[in-house]
Amino acid sequence: MANEDKKDFNAMLRDSKDMPKFQTITDQKSIEKYGGDRMYFAPPLDYDRVMRQVPWGKVITIDKIRAYFARLSKADFTEPVTAGIFVSIAAWASHQRSEDITPYWRTLKANGELNPKYPGGIAAQREKLEAEGHVIIQKGRTNIRYFVKDYEDSLMDLS
Repeated sequence: MANEDKKDFNAMLRDSKDMPKFQTITDQKSIEKYGGDRMYFAPPLDYDRVMRQVPWGKVITIDKIRAYFARLSKADFTEPVTAGIFVSIAAWASHQRSEDITPYWRTLKANGELNPKYPGGIAAQREKLEAEGHVIIQKGRTNIRYFVKDYEDSLMDLS
């Protein structure tokens, strides 16, 4: 996100954007990719609520949160683009507060990847995760990315 210092992320977090809502998709490629046509949109506060539940030493992925919301809402899937945006909003909103922190650093991208869009970028997320006992590994030679090693062993169960 750009101009983070000029945005009120806590106001964005509280803006439900007319969600939750459902949409029926008709694009066949998307239906095949996501396993159905009933798409769910969760509001930003719902992402924050789940992210707050992840305890010290555990992690969760955005994909697991999306699957959880789809299951709860009886949808085929949760919309992925807004999910990523809303997770970032929750992270920045927490960063702007002096108390009542959301442990956003415990929410990873797919396959246990660290999120460069969080406050402080990869370095800050890495430091917080390592302080909780996670091992961070680097992958790639030119497109370098960072992952929590064996993140599956530390996944929080949302069932």
